[in-house]
Amino acid sequence: MGREAMLELREVGVCYRRRRWLRQGSDEFWALRDVTMTLQRGETLGLIGRNGAGKSTLLRILAGIIRPDRGEVRAFGHQATLLSLQVGFVPHLSGRENVFLSGLLLGLTWRRIQAEMDSIVAFSELEGFIDEPIQTYSSGMRARLGFSIAFHADPDILLVDETLGVGDAAFVKKSTAVMRERMRSDKTVALVSHSPGSIRSLCDRAIWIEEGTVRSEGEPAKVLDEYEAWVEAR
Repeated sequence: MGREAMLELREVGVCYRRRRWLRQGSDEFWALRDVTMTLQRGETLGLIGRNGAGKSTLLRILAGIIRPDRGEVRAFGHQATLLSLQVGFVPHLSGRENVFLSGLLLGLTWRRIQAEMDSIVAFSELEGFIDEPIQTYSSGMRARLGFSIAFHADPDILLVDETLGVGDAAFVKKSTAVMRERMRSDKTVALVSHSPGSIRSLCDRAIWIEEGTVRSEGEPAKVLDEYEAWVEAR
């Protein structure tokens, strides 16, 4: 018996309209074309492909951030969260205030954020700065806080867009370790990565996206071999 389906896409298409330079009107660009896929409970699914192939658009569809222009998305009542650093940060607000704001945008309740606050601050290693305005933080400090908030959201489905490791070297090691632990647990994860090693070691299944379409799907080693052979032949 197969695993339970957490998310399903059926013939999904996403169209962007690009304005023509020095001409009237716009051109249509299909970022995704007729994508059909299923994300199953407890698996880590790797998404590979070149820059601009449609991977990030696919994650935004899975997260419910954008709606398809055609096709169907079924979530079966499950929540999917895109691990997107610094969601909703407002520079003049304190780190603590931004934890509440960003957490609410990620779907956490006010009470849940209050309960998790000490853990979020401790993981980000910003105890001495959490009540200072975000605009006084370095980029590494903002990234650490953003990662900690997103990771503590602990959704049914975690969507990761090439953010394994953020901040300074020590925090990179820590954040990568907890992400790998999450992926090896029974959590459901979809991961976009340009690292074949990460896909091979972390993922149960892989999908190769190219020009908005699914070129290959299956065992990570098989899909990566097909993708790498295609890249080398170009």
